[in-house]
Amino acid sequence: IGAVKEIEKLLGMKDIVRMEAYDISNINGFENVGSMVVYEKGKPKRSDYRKFKIKGVQGPDDYACMEEVLKRRFTHGLAEQENEELGGFARFPDLIMMDGGKGQVNVALRVLEELRLNIPVCGMVKDDKHRTRGLYFENREIPIDRGSEGFRLITRIQDEAHRVAIEYHRSLRTKEQVHSILDDIEGIGPARRKALMKAFQSLDEMKAADVETLAEVPSMNRSAAEKVYEFFHKINDIKGEEDR
Repeated sequence: IGAVKEIEKLLGMKDIVRMEAYDISNINGFENVGSMVVYEKGKPKRSDYRKFKIKGVQGPDDYACMEEVLKRRFTHGLAEQENEELGGFARFPDLIMMDGGKGQVNVALRVLEELRLNIPVCGMVKDDKHRTRGLYFENREIPIDRGSEGFRLITRIQDEAHRVAIEYHRSLRTKEQVHSILDDIEGIGPARRKALMKAFQSLDEMKAADVETLAEVPSMNRSAAEKVYEFFHKINDIKGEEDR
């Protein structure tokens, strides 16, 4: 609570309870994703975290990705409020915290204006060494005492938003790699591929399964299971020969 009070003082605000922070992750435009993390009274509220798979942006355009994330988040929230639903988007934050400075803040303000929402937005600005440097708020950068509780909370929030985005991005990359491998197996179409990816937590787990286990997966049969088993074990045999 003391850290939140320090942030209120820095921004000239009062009664900040809920803060939402946003970040974008992509590598060369592959599977752009966004994260939303929520802190209430200075503590993470993980049940309200949300992850977004970007749908309308091709290539590494962080501003366009962030615009999509915020539009989806607040449009969904407005719809829940209108229908008196108690979904995860219905409650709006007292403060939006963007990973970045002026550019990211302006994207958020533009979306809020378009949706006729009045929510304060600040940017968490980093220095050349990628460490939190200050807050960008109302067209100026506000320096922060690096030894303060407020600074430590801002850093934790920024790191958490980044962690969630990165982990989601990695999980999608892994799924895409599994998807690509299964495409090479004869007799494994979209339905079976989806069922296998749902049944096994990882590619290694799928490789380790015997024919009987593979055949028990919904939409699979013994013939298809044998093809999957033979495909993976043929790869392992070839790799073993190469290693020797």
